[in-house]
Amino acid sequence: MAPQKATGGKSKSGAPSGQGAGATAGAVAGGATAGQRTIQTRSQRAGLQFPVGRIHRYLKQRTQHNVRIGAKAAVYTSAILEYLTAEVLELAGNASKDLRVKRITPRHLQLAIRGDEELDILVRATIAGGGVLPFIHKSLTAGTGKNKKLEGQ
Repeated sequence: MAPQKATGGKSKSGAPSGQGAGATAGAVAGGATAGQRTIQTRSQRAGLQFPVGRIHRYLKQRTQHNVRIGAKAAVYTSAILEYLTAEVLELAGNASKDLRVKRITPRHLQLAIRGDEELDILVRATIAGGGVLPFIHKSLTAGTGKNKKLEGQ
């Protein structure tokens, strides 16, 4: 019986995944022989978590006039998206820790993005359920203290 060809799906990482992986995944898990190569995604080659192949496909779909998109463009875009996601999640995680909760909510994302100067410039969007930053103008807080002093005299 000829070895089955691995078809799509999420079993490209080398770990056998139930059905659909066939003999190729078994050979990968048991150790590759001289004639077989381990399947490695472009994300794995680049050391990224974001899907390079999917982003390459999206870039090709979104261009006008059928312009060619190089392979490095997808890797670079994936790296940028992964970095920005990690940055926002780290800041939102810190905001959730400050509020002593374990789950990141849209409020924590809002506090993280608006609290960082560069991300605030980059993300000019309304975050649903994010609320607003706590801010009271100085004239409103300082005015009440002056009025009390005048009344006391």
